Amino acid sequence: MKRLVVIAALVGAAPALADEGMWTYNNFPAAKVKEKYGFQPDQQWLDKLRLGAVRLAGGCSASFVSPDGLVMTNHHCARGCIEQLSTAKQDYLANGFYAKTQAEEKQCPAMEVNQLVEITDVTEQLNKATASLTGKQYSDTLKAEMSKVEKACSNGDDKVRCDLVTLYQGGKYNLYKYRRFQDVRLVFAPEHAIAFFGGDPDNFEFPRYDLDVTFVRVYQDKQPVKTPDYFKWSEGGAKENDLTFVAGNPGRTSRALTIAELEYTRDVSLPKTLMYLSELRGMLTEFQKRGPEQKRISSNLLFGVENGLKASKGRHEALLDKKFFASKVAAEQELRKKVDANPELKKKYAAAWDEIAKAEAQLLTIREELNFIEQGNGLSSSLFHIAKALVRAGDELPKDNGQRLREFNDANQPALKAQLFSPAPIYPELEIARLTYGLTKMREELGAKHPFVKKVLGKESPEQVATRVVKGTKLKDPKARQALWDGGKKAVDASKDPMVQLALLTDPDSRAIRKKFEDEVESVIKKNSELVAKAKFDIYGTSQYPDATFSPRVSFGSVKGYTDNGQQVAPITQMSGTFEHATGQDPYALPKSWLKSEKVITGTTPMNFVTTNDIIGGNSGSPVVNKNQEVVGLVFDGNIQSLGGEYGFDESVNRTVAVHSEAIIEALQKIYGATRVLEELRPGSTKVPPVKANPAG
Repeated sequence: MKRLVVIAALVGAAPALADEGMWTYNNFPAAKVKEKYGFQPDQQWLDKLRLGAVRLAGGCSASFVSPDGLVMTNHHCARGCIEQLSTAKQDYLANGFYAKTQAEEKQCPAMEVNQLVEITDVTEQLNKATASLTGKQYSDTLKAEMSKVEKACSNGDDKVRCDLVTLYQGGKYNLYKYRRFQDVRLVFAPEHAIAFFGGDPDNFEFPRYDLDVTFVRVYQDKQPVKTPDYFKWSEGGAKENDLTFVAGNPGRTSRALTIAELEYTRDVSLPKTLMYLSELRGMLTEFQKRGPEQKRISSNLLFGVENGLKASKGRHEALLDKKFFASKVAAEQELRKKVDANPELKKKYAAAWDEIAKAEAQLLTIREELNFIEQGNGLSSSLFHIAKALVRAGDELPKDNGQRLREFNDANQPALKAQLFSPAPIYPELEIARLTYGLTKMREELGAKHPFVKKVLGKESPEQVATRVVKGTKLKDPKARQALWDGGKKAVDASKDPMVQLALLTDPDSRAIRKKFEDEVESVIKKNSELVAKAKFDIYGTSQYPDATFSPRVSFGSVKGYTDNGQQVAPITQMSGTFEHATGQDPYALPKSWLKSEKVITGTTPMNFVTTNDIIGGNSGSPVVNKNQEVVGLVFDGNIQSLGGEYGFDESVNRTVAVHSEAIIEALQKIYGATRVLEELRPGSTKVPPVKANPAG
């Protein structure tokens, strides 16, 4: 991370002329794009981009690529669906999937697609409701008002999703209204071996040779949805120096955090996260050695853990860079100096940074209990999370909407119920292993004498508790979950299911530590972060982008290589390089379909490429489009330098990594014979028969 540099945006001023920023659709710097690239998007252009780009509720991005509801995203974004549809006899992760007819498209057990249709600024309404309030009163009022706004927006329609998005750390609030699609069906997925070619060693690296793509389709009333706002396919794809736009949903950036928050992240949060994930990776690696079925059912979880581990390591290295961190300190000091120099601003804002620092100190005292009792590090089991949701639903649903925990608001219930009642398989052996690990870590971190640890374990070992509750529960059956949901609190309280009883036993402690966090930490940080944001607006203006919040954004850039350790990295790789890098051994073992097709593939076809677009986790699956809004690529990663992008952006080395649009076409035609998908992407292209067809299994 030595190449991280300080740029104007880090201190809240208008950014310099660089390809920086994950911009909202109602505050896009079109003039800046014109100044640098000679093209100025107008509002109509931005609106079409917004409607063509969609969000996967689980944490990824995607896009419509045909008028009949065909959606393109990453293979790793659809891994959950692919794994859930697989069995020991038909492993779609290993063998790939292609629906040759519409009737063969398989419904994903728990996937949701959101299309942003409207943005409303509700800042004034929220500020008026919380004016002069602090602490618990501020927090409760803010949550109640947010729930009120979201409920009025969705108006009880399950096909509508409304999210109130906090921007600029509370400086602004926007209401995002989405079309919600919950019937999503798998159309095409390549084999895992090519979708994640190079595995963890190549993750966040470049050059790359991955076909990280999957196609799904959205349905309503059992018919494919008509989607007139979609992206057409480009003829030649991305070329060096081309202007590119990425429309996606970046998950989170921390570029506007205070130094107190960054210090806590650097010194406490990230080191603890790295230790936890490292040990979890070790446990899962050993679990996979039990046999091929154990490897199959845990591969998606291990993929996520390894990805999170590498990303956290990169972020930690960025914050450990002394020069970079010193620049963040200097930026904050400059802002505070300007505030202190103005008596009016000083009165309104000067105390905000110190209040945040106090809240971070308070968080340090409750962090372990919060993580292991409430936030899932201790009771780390899908079945337990289901039981916990059922227990809380019995208490929360009878309350007024604005007084509930936010995950139980009317606006959030369709997604919650889709997860709760999903027919996706749950594997007891993996559940026991996960819960045993979590309980062991909980005892280690909180101490064997901690009241909560004694309450949960009693005289049993972590493995004994995990085995007893997993083997004894009926919650593996969606019908059993539905019955408890429908029966409400009375049915839940009367249940003898051991997993439900564990959730009932632990819920009072879990709620208590959550309440302490919300009242004494979260509310203080939210209120004072809002003041810091307003101080920046007063001093620097509003011509800046907010931190990412897993809400729709657009970035601009160009296809461009970079220098790494003195070596020039070319911006585009070729399909022939995929075979040159294959060793026959994981993670560089190509699937049989590729090995059989090597001679018919045009080796000079572009495979992967990099751009200067500003992205972060959550952008996976985002389309890369040109100024004509034609697909030229598919985002699937960033380079290792981009991991520091959570805290700052350096155009000289931060890169988006994407699958080239021509590689997707070449593979669909010559390797997989996926003519039905090809015809949707490029109508008329299948009139000439594909050279070769090796459909995925």
